Amino acid sequence: MSRHAPQGAETRPTHTIEDYLMTMHVMERDHGEIIAARLAEMMAVAPATVAMTLKRMERDNWITGTGRKAIHLTETGQAAAHSVTRRHMLTEWLLVSILKVPLPNIHDEAHGIEHAISPQLEERMRAILGDPQVCPHGNPFPGCESVVSNWIPLTELAVGETITIRRIHELAEDNPELLKFLIENGICPGAQVHIVDILPFNQTLTIGVGKKNVTLGFPAARYIFAEKP
Repeated sequence: MSRHAPQGAETRPTHTIEDYLMTMHVMERDHGEIIAARLAEMMAVAPATVAMTLKRMERDNWITGTGRKAIHLTETGQAAAHSVTRRHMLTEWLLVSILKVPLPNIHDEAHGIEHAISPQLEERMRAILGDPQVCPHGNPFPGCESVVSNWIPLTELAVGETITIRRIHELAEDNPELLKFLIENGICPGAQVHIVDILPFNQTLTIGVGKKNVTLGFPAARYIFAEKP
């Protein structure tokens, strides 16, 4: 697998640019475009910092459209975004399945490793791990989005339904406290739960997990996806 880089560059993007690209991949995948203000919120950096970084990224042919409301990855930028996303997800699988790192910790640990993985090592990891289509949290590898297309956010289910948790969205992964809370309460891929109560007036949803009930706010529940029987 070849490396993808902008014209005149000899290496893949910097670590910072790869972090931006991975977040942009999620935004464009889910919403069809990248919004600078939303990107600043997701990256937890100042809007001025994002604006400056985006100008550099457009100069280097990773993105296009910084002078307009909607920003898009170029073909080169998309290839680089997919590459770092695959490396991140493969690293998560390596950590959880082989090194036995606890599930709440693998997302942050993978961020410290993904940038150093060579294309050759990436291919080796894919072979050893059985070429997975989703990460341990259930998010799709680039190109495997159809695998998760029928999974439904908890907020779109009805009281009394019994379902299987399949996915914790990347935006929930990026919230360490939320991710830890979910996993410690058994809300993780593979868990069978049922919808106990939905209270629109205070934006909460209660699910039964084993012998206990867990209440979530709608902002968190919409990032947890389930499969009906």
